[in-house]
Amino acid sequence: MTANVLILGIGNVLWADEGFGVRCVERLAETHAFGPNVQLLDGGTQGLYLLPFLEAADILVVFDAVDYGLEPGTLKIVENDEVPRFMGAKKMSLHQTGFQDVIATAQLMGYCPETLLLIGCQPEELEDYGGSLRDIVAAQIDPSIQIALEKLESWGITATAGKGDTSQMPDASLTLDAYEGGRPSADDACRTGDDRFFPKAG
Repeated sequence: MTANVLILGIGNVLWADEGFGVRCVERLAETHAFGPNVQLLDGGTQGLYLLPFLEAADILVVFDAVDYGLEPGTLKIVENDEVPRFMGAKKMSLHQTGFQDVIATAQLMGYCPETLLLIGCQPEELEDYGGSLRDIVAAQIDPSIQIALEKLESWGITATAGKGDTSQMPDASLTLDAYEGGRPSADDACRTGDDRFFPKAG
């Protein structure tokens, strides 16, 4: 029987390196096509709303920014029973705790995917609202995708080069090119708060 595969990117693209997982699955959908048994999904910060997707999957591949306490940009690959523990390596964000809850709930209800793969990248910056992925983290998108493709191949899941299904990717205004291209310059946008409320000199 053909395995159903869910390839999931989680995180928040509005908070710098938090967007790593979403950017990975977005890039994958733009560059590779899979068979109908493989679903690519921008999971964002949806938490328990992701449960039906897990229920339908036999294999789950997750891209995420995870604070392992390593050098920024370091990739760490975790599989199966180790995944929930490593996703809680350091509770650095709301989405991470939420996804731990998703996996725990799916396990409790007896429909967690049998095979789990987490491709995690150590973030450099998370406290920059509206900021970009830092270069050292962005540089790991393609290597992370290659790891996923090789692992999927070992499970008999093949991809072909070319644009795949992007129907469950970020809104067009939040895709990487649109988001980065539409960012105001530092002169046009105050990135540290509302300058109307800053103390005035003198």
